[in-house]
Amino acid sequence: MAKARASVPPSLRWRIEDIFASQQEWEALYENVATRLDFSSYEGRLADPEVLLTCLEELNAVVRELSRLGVYAFMKRDEDTRDPAAVALNSRVETLEVTLSGNTAFLTPELTALPEQTLKDFIADKRFADYDYTLRGLLREKPHVLSRETEQVLALSGKVMGGFHDIFGMLDNADFPAPTVRVGGKPVTVTHGTYGLLLRSPDRALRKKTFQLYYKAYEGLLNTITATYTGSVEKDVFLSRARHYESCLSRALAAEDVDPIVYENLLACVEEGLPLLHRYFADRKRLLGYRQLHMYDVYTPLVENAELQLEYEDAFRLVKEGLAPLGERYAALLDEAHDGGWIDVEETEGKRSGAYSVSVYGLPHPYVLLNYQKMTSDVFTIAHELGHAMHSYHSERAQPQEKADYKIFVAEVASTVNEVLLLRHLLRTTTDAPLRKYLLSYYMDTLKGTLFRQTQFAEFEYLSHKMAEEGKPLTRESLSDCYLALNKKYYGPAVESDPEIAYEWARIPHFYRAFYVYKYATGIIAAVSIVDRIEREGETAVADYFKFLSSGGSDSPVELLKLAGVDLTKKDAFTAAMRSFEEALAEFESLS
Repeated sequence: MAKARASVPPSLRWRIEDIFASQQEWEALYENVATRLDFSSYEGRLADPEVLLTCLEELNAVVRELSRLGVYAFMKRDEDTRDPAAVALNSRVETLEVTLSGNTAFLTPELTALPEQTLKDFIADKRFADYDYTLRGLLREKPHVLSRETEQVLALSGKVMGGFHDIFGMLDNADFPAPTVRVGGKPVTVTHGTYGLLLRSPDRALRKKTFQLYYKAYEGLLNTITATYTGSVEKDVFLSRARHYESCLSRALAAEDVDPIVYENLLACVEEGLPLLHRYFADRKRLLGYRQLHMYDVYTPLVENAELQLEYEDAFRLVKEGLAPLGERYAALLDEAHDGGWIDVEETEGKRSGAYSVSVYGLPHPYVLLNYQKMTSDVFTIAHELGHAMHSYHSERAQPQEKADYKIFVAEVASTVNEVLLLRHLLRTTTDAPLRKYLLSYYMDTLKGTLFRQTQFAEFEYLSHKMAEEGKPLTRESLSDCYLALNKKYYGPAVESDPEIAYEWARIPHFYRAFYVYKYATGIIAAVSIVDRIEREGETAVADYFKFLSSGGSDSPVELLKLAGVDLTKKDAFTAAMRSFEEALAEFESLS
């Protein structure tokens, strides 16, 4: 049962007063920021370097303070989501954000309309050193910017063309006909949350019933979801062609300054590694003792009763031990996080579920929200979220504001490095055979879900967009046939690709943000490679890793990973991840 927040010791609560000492202080800054949102005096004058520099610096100052208001507001809300006053704070901040966005909408079109040489002159000007990567991005974007009139039309159509995700969200949540199954004689609604839990049940008949009813519900929505997804893909094709990109993939990756070779390497290297995944499923089939392994059997735990059941303080000490290879400076920052009010640890009444890390440029430190329970996954969550926090901490102190925020492409690297370091520490130190077997299974399942499964999704996106680009119709049959073929390819001969799994594509919300999911896979690939190098080379690799942690968004994310010794334009890191999976699989087999 969740505790009352007041009963949690201050040492286990984040110190939100480090952002604002009082509500009155928040209100004073809010009123100040509200008077500074008008940037119309700069419109039409950005070709003048003095004007542009003043505009950018003023905008950064407003964004920094608006972000500070916003992070305080949503942290207050997340402390108790039932608090209407905290919800109101968030709404007020959102109003300012919308106003600022509208008032500065002229910036990018006006800058990209400038002559190429003018932008190059700005980049060469030392006064714009903090903004050079942003300006280089505008220069790359320039060939894809259309006439002012056309840009205005596209801007007006943005809400219409961007609504497919919202339509899917309504279908998938408000209108989803959630089925009911009986568990222990009692009816249980199969929501999106309970579906995953039910598929881990030891009751195979229950798993089968849940699986079949859940996908039958999607089958009933399939015509509408197909039309929605088709509209989203056709929107991607339209924008790519209108903006003169070679493909939808090229346009999507250009937004994050990522070379398409990274995506191509991912698909190619994972395909080469699929025999390992097939071997894993063959082992699962053997260990479960099934004549046929179905899709509703692939999430059941292979190792039971081997959880780490640690009190929070013991879990934190274990995490610190696992991250010892990162050196004394990192360990000292972990102590500071523990003692300095960075972390909100316990589940309390009304508190937001889950976990996250948040930081804003100029804050004294990052913050971490947990809802710690005594289970293995929550120990790894401590390591994961502190990885995010340390990435933000180092980047914000090493980079100017304009370059401090890192792109999503690298956002999960530091967090996953911490998880892999912790796992390997546990494997080196544990003498308990069941726990060791559990940890190996945990690691393989992580790679299965993050590396292989997300790449399967990425390949589906690649194929569905390619079909549309070639003028082939996207129908419920063609999309489902495509997905079923991929499922058979990825899961291999040991698994029965049940007919219902053909509809799985219809329940993935990330597909409405095209070419996003591949970043989960490249993130864990980069993390495994970094940990391999740290274990192999020691201090040199750690020093390079700190360069990456401190790099923020100062260059292309692919280039920034090279600072830590990871080059995703080549296949070495992809091969290392497959080797890591194979080593875990081989040891797991030896213990089974």
